[in-house]
Amino acid sequence: MEKQPAVYILASERNGTLYIGVTSNLVKRVWEHKQEFVDGFTKKYAVHMLVYFELAETMDAAISREKQLKSGSRNKKTALIESMNADWCDLYDSII
Repeated sequence: MEKQPAVYILASERNGTLYIGVTSNLVKRVWEHKQEFVDGFTKKYAVHMLVYFELAETMDAAISREKQLKSGSRNKKTALIESMNADWCDLYDSII
């Protein structure tokens, strides 16, 4: 698969702990989170459900969007997730 910059939000459960990340390979990166390959926040708090993602034209654009999302309030993040994924389903199967 070609590199495709993306920003994504993982959740532990509906309205649970959120994690915002950026990657050039969304499928691979979410799979890595799900497998708990890397020690860190998502492993510690079991944050494995892909609940939101946006594709970007460039990695710089994805990083800028990631910073924007991280600086927003939890209410804004929740509203963004629910605008795309009202039921907080794990979207991973839809991207593989």
